[in-house]
Amino acid sequence: MGRNDVPVEISWSGWGDPAKATPLSESITSLLREVLGVVPRDEPPVDLAAIAPPPPRLDADVLAALGEVAEVRTDAETRVRHTGGKSTPDLLRIRRGDTAQTPDAVVLPETHEDVMAVLELATEHGFAVVPFGGGTSVVGGLAPQAPAFVALDLRRLDALGEVDETSRTATLQVGLRGPQAEALLAGHGYTIGHFPQSFEWASIGGFAAARSSGQSSAGYGRFDELVVGMTVATPTGTLVLGRAQKSAAGPDLRQLVLGSEGAFGVITSLTVRIRPVPEVKLYEGWSFPDFAVGAAALRKLSQDGPMPTVLRLSDETETMVGLARAGSIGEGDSGCLAIVGYEGEPDEVAARRDRTRAVLAALGGTDLGAEPGESWEHGRFAAPYLRDSLLDVGAFVETLETTTFWSNIPALYEAVKAALPGHLVMCHISHVYASSASLYFTVVSGQITRDADWDAAKTAVNEAIIAAGGSISHHHGVGTEHRAAYAEEIGPVGVEVLRAVKRALDPAGILNPGILVP
Repeated sequence: MGRNDVPVEISWSGWGDPAKATPLSESITSLLREVLGVVPRDEPPVDLAAIAPPPPRLDADVLAALGEVAEVRTDAETRVRHTGGKSTPDLLRIRRGDTAQTPDAVVLPETHEDVMAVLELATEHGFAVVPFGGGTSVVGGLAPQAPAFVALDLRRLDALGEVDETSRTATLQVGLRGPQAEALLAGHGYTIGHFPQSFEWASIGGFAAARSSGQSSAGYGRFDELVVGMTVATPTGTLVLGRAQKSAAGPDLRQLVLGSEGAFGVITSLTVRIRPVPEVKLYEGWSFPDFAVGAAALRKLSQDGPMPTVLRLSDETETMVGLARAGSIGEGDSGCLAIVGYEGEPDEVAARRDRTRAVLAALGGTDLGAEPGESWEHGRFAAPYLRDSLLDVGAFVETLETTTFWSNIPALYEAVKAALPGHLVMCHISHVYASSASLYFTVVSGQITRDADWDAAKTAVNEAIIAAGGSISHHHGVGTEHRAAYAEEIGPVGVEVLRAVKRALDPAGILNPGILVP
């Protein structure tokens, strides 16, 4: 139990720790100019100290009432650091000093009761509340449609509660970031096993609210599969959910909250499944002659086993550029690179690895040894820093993802690429299941220079995904960027169900308005 302050603030105009951003080499910069027509941006990013948000729109008496509940900060730097998320359009806006999405105040509660009191004040006085974990949303999930709003920074809800070794569960407060949670659990010999690319900065609550999926999902499962209980603060009362891992007591309301992006309530604690810290971790690389052959091999493992802990496949373009190794660029090879990883007890890992290798070899794979896998492991959280470096030299780079059944993967893959003509489009299969898989795309362009340009391109991609039978998101969420396409995906009856839930839990509409719910 106790406070676990994070010493480094996430970059206000980029990703993660500013000290980890590495400038691109001149050879790569020259290649971007020659191949994609990248030119330096007209204006350099503004300085943080030069950004002056407008005065808070909340009355002084409202701020005073909030101050009686929790610490309230209204200084410019804190408000700017809580502006928007980490999508490329978010970063382009804040780099030019745009404060349209800046909260009027930042509130830091310390308990569930504090959160309930903030929601009560928001309902009474008519301002919006945006739950803020790590601030890593990439789909416009922190840009509410409201005349006045506060960012509810949950970092002080950072305690590890009960560790139930018999049931292998642990209860954690939601403000813990990924590394904090793992460090606390490692002290008891356990891990959650959830390592998305945002792991170093995203919060436990954010994992749940966005229905996150980690890079080791093949072995550990998605985060929504790991959650067995939760406590949720809503404007109409507290929800305490989860008396067992599975139940037939009506529809599972946990699944209603998971993925709700703060629109239905504020998750304040989670009970999750945990596993012993693995004794062995092995990662290796395999090459396939093309994307179709590699995808067939992944499907075989997903359906018939054995299942590795990590299983990813990059297409020809991503492999050639070098992004298959998660952060490198200009160091790629031919073919399609697969990263395969194994975690667990030594004997079990050895047996599973031998069986997996036999399947991969029989289906056209070539063993590349440990180096590609170890390179990927070393740089697995580095790709967002590469995006910052590309933005710095004038390139536009953004990611998007989708999912569909295996039989529809080829058509969906082609549909997304066709919707982005003239851009460098790379893809990898990032998560696999018995019946389906996800496609994760990285788009690099010299043609897109403004966030408005990307809005038009993203709309075209969203329409292509829906038309091709894909889901609008596998693990990034809905936010504002996917809201219209999400409405089309679930249909008018589904939309009305969401609106009904919103009316029941948040009748005044103060929770992240304009996010998720069409």
